[in-house]
Amino acid sequence: MNRIALATYLCLFSGSVFAGIGDGRLDLYFVDVEGGAATLIVTPEGESMLIDSGYPDNGGRDRDRILDVIQNVAKLEHLDHAVVSHWHLDHFGNHAAIAAKLKIVNFWDRGIPELLVEDPGFIDRVAPYRAASQNRSKTLKAGDYLPLKVGATPIKAQVATASGEVIPNRGEPNSFASEYKPQPDDPSDNAKSISLLLTYGRFKFLCCGDLTWNTEAKLMTPNNPIGQIDLFMATHHGLNVSNNPVMVLALDPRVCISCNGPTKGADPETIKTLNRVKSLQAMFQLHRNVRLDEKDQAPIDQIANLAETANCQGKWIKASVAKNGESYTVQVGSDGKLRKFDSR
Repeated sequence: MNRIALATYLCLFSGSVFAGIGDGRLDLYFVDVEGGAATLIVTPEGESMLIDSGYPDNGGRDRDRILDVIQNVAKLEHLDHAVVSHWHLDHFGNHAAIAAKLKIVNFWDRGIPELLVEDPGFIDRVAPYRAASQNRSKTLKAGDYLPLKVGATPIKAQVATASGEVIPNRGEPNSFASEYKPQPDDPSDNAKSISLLLTYGRFKFLCCGDLTWNTEAKLMTPNNPIGQIDLFMATHHGLNVSNNPVMVLALDPRVCISCNGPTKGADPETIKTLNRVKSLQAMFQLHRNVRLDEKDQAPIDQIANLAETANCQGKWIKASVAKNGESYTVQVGSDGKLRKFDSR
């Protein structure tokens, strides 16, 4: 494929690592919800956060996959935080269904709009979420920090974007700013996505929901307020209306994970941009893109699910950060090989 596929240093050892409260590790699970999004974070203090929750249909498929990771893999009895990145059904569709199965202490979102132009049925779709949160969800704004318990290694979760607003554009000049070519204005809720920057010691992870091209540039030009990161969740499932090179190249991630589906996301243009990232050491996908040749996407052993939806096993991908934040591993499923990376 390319230098990523040929990187022989990635494979260090095999084994299975699960969440363990008290082991000092920060664990991140990327759950397969077939082109929606669901990311579970478990901190070293045992605090948990679910970002987005997939589709509500398909016989409870996404709900059950998320609950399996929460209850059977991470061994959690409740969620401390549940975040909605934006108001599209593939991102908030199971918050209420999950809340019916286990306690969610805090609900976070960008504020619930009265209507959504692109979704005439939004008022009805969001009603279960309103009920589950008892209309007490907390609104996040750009610059806010989620209240996480801090142990020996500092941990922070900062809101980098929300409701179309971004954190102040301070930092080193973005050397890729001149590459910005605006796309047509995006009036949808994607452009208003919450982006979370999670920092644990030296380790940095960025998750931007479905943030789109022009808002990515608003965040990252002319300066880079985020800096370089370790782990990047490809924005908007890896679609090409997101993943603006002025953002992706400036972030310079060492590892990227795409929460895509078999026919949704992991677009060729996005993969081309990722292959330009100077520091990229590995690319992972939740799904094989059935429309692309094998050579044009992540290496086969770094793709969690190879089959189309009907025969999908629903494997997850896990990143686990060492207790000092100085290194991390990435693993496909419970029996995949561990790949180890140093934090910046």
